[in-house]
This record gives sequence, structure tokens and C-alpha cells, in this order.
Amino acid sequence: MIDIALFGLGRIGVMHGKNLMRNREFNLKYIYDIDKNLSKKYSKILKSIAVNSPSEIFKDKDIKAIFIASTTSTHIKLILEGVKNKKKIFCEKPLDLSIKKINECKKIIKKFNPKIQLGFNRRYDPGHFRLKQELTKGKIGKLEKIIITSRDPAPPSIKYLKESGGIFRDMMIHDFDLVRFYLEKDEPLKLIASGSNISDKRFIKIKDYELASCIINSKSGVQVIITNSRHCSFGYDQRVELFGSKGMIISENKRENETSLYSSNSTSSKSPLLDFFIERYKDAYKNQLYDFSKFIKKNIRPLAEFEEGRRALIMANAAKKSISSKKFEKLTF
Repeated sequence: MIDIALFGLGRIGVMHGKNLMRNREFNLKYIYDIDKNLSKKYSKILKSIAVNSPSEIFKDKDIKAIFIASTTSTHIKLILEGVKNKKKIFCEKPLDLSIKKINECKKIIKKFNPKIQLGFNRRYDPGHFRLKQELTKGKIGKLEKIIITSRDPAPPSIKYLKESGGIFRDMMIHDFDLVRFYLEKDEPLKLIASGSNISDKRFIKIKDYELASCIINSKSGVQVIITNSRHCSFGYDQRVELFGSKGMIISENKRENETSLYSSNSTSSKSPLLDFFIERYKDAYKNQLYDFSKFIKKNIRPLAEFEEGRRALIMANAAKKSISSKKFEKLTF
């Protein structure tokens, strides 16, 4: 088993902790959170040792890997410490909100030949991954267009939104990464973005958007359309469509069950969409964890590494810049 430590015990950190505890490849030895009460509470639930300082984790040579699910502002510091102490690293997205800090980190860690997996879980979703497989097999011919729809059921707290870096760096960054996943070597060339606020005026006060869209062109001319919304009355809307010269493939929304009701009052009435990201991407989170174990044990590269995080943020920053310039922004990786 791989002795591992978890940083961060927020909602997603606790989810990762439970997945680590249930996975036979890992032994969740330590947990750490700046909130000592959380650490104490979850040490019992996750059957692990709560430490008072990250240094206790880095000094333990039995710890082969660390899992970073703490606040974004702590990611780079933990990555640097982890790399210097020869730990394998899993880091939730984004790496940081500053591309300058990420680039500086890249230069520092290069000499250590680090193993860092990024938490772009949607690459691991069975439906989204199947699209990649079918595309590679040539089932739809030459790829011509990618359409990604991502809508949250409700916005997070204003406190979270203020610290998140905005809709492009917090939410659409997942979609930017998926675009690169499908395009492979055909890198995005330029993009233009738009944002607006119609139903929730709170976003205006924090200079963010509840609605955002982005058009991207790849080097070969593939067109990409991304639509995001911080609210959706019918649930967590997550769909990906790949359109090609010989057909189309779609990864649809997930529901609790796939039954449809036909009656005098409705036609093809279906069950609600799964509630939110933890429920919708349950299998994806488990799959990426198995990939991490293979990365550690067999040096098999995962679907997303440090560079994927860096390039996704470059795209997010370009989208933000495009809002002001009102024109296509070139992408330089």
C-alpha cells in the first residue's frame, strides 16, 4: 500500500479522503487542515492521524505521496515542499491563480523530475473518456467542432466566489482542459469570450459573471463553443458533443435512473439530473485515483499533469482578457 497524506478538509477534500480510505492501493496515514477542529473531527472518520503542521508530513520518509485539496493559495507552496522532499503529488485544480507563480514553480521543480498529477477529473469521466476513444478510432471522421455545456445547479457562496478567481479560472477551466484533451496535438490557437449577469446582480459587485461563453479556434481550424452558467433550474447540466466529418458523438447528462414516464400529462418525463459535481463525477474521481496509484508504482503517466494545469490557466486568463478587449486573444503556451 502507498502511505499518503491529505491536505485540506473542505467538501472536496473530505470526498477525496473517503475515496483514499476505501481504495486498496492507499493508506491514508495523515490529514492536515488549518482548522484544527476539522482535523480532529475527520481523523476519526477517515481513520488517520491529524497533524498540527505540514512539516510533520514532509519529514516522514514513509509517506510516498501527498494529496493537495487545500485552498488554491496554498498549492504552489505545498508542491514545492513535496517535490523537494521527494513526494509524489496529486493537486486539485487550479495550480494557482497567478501564472507567474506557476511559471516560477515550473522552473524550480524541473531539476527534481517531479511526478505531479492534476485534478482535472472530467478526463476520467466514463462518458467523456469514451468520446476520446471513439474519436481516436475515427468513428466520426475528422473532428470539426467541440461543444461543451457546463451549468451548476446554484452558485456557491459570495465568499467563495470572491476568492475563486472568477468563472473562467474557477469553473470554465475544466472545459478548457477538456478541449485540449480532445484536440491533442492540435493546440488551441485563439479565443474570444463574453460574460453577462441577468438573474443574479450580486455578481456585478464582485466583478464576475453568472453566465459566460467562449469560442476557441484550434490550429487546424476546429471550432470550439463553451457555455457556462452559475445557475440551472433543472440541475447539474454537463454535456459534451464532438462533431466530425462522418458523424457526431455526445456524452450526456447523468441521472439517478434512466426511466421515462409517458402519460396524459407529460411525454418522456425523466428523473432529475444528479445533484452536483461529487455525485455527477463520482466514477471520475475514483478513476483518477487509480491512475495516481499507477503513476506512483509503475510510472505510467496520468491523463493530466502539471503542464495541463498551467495551460488551462493560460486559456482562462486569455478569456478574462478578451472580455475587456472584445476581440480574439492569441494563446501562447
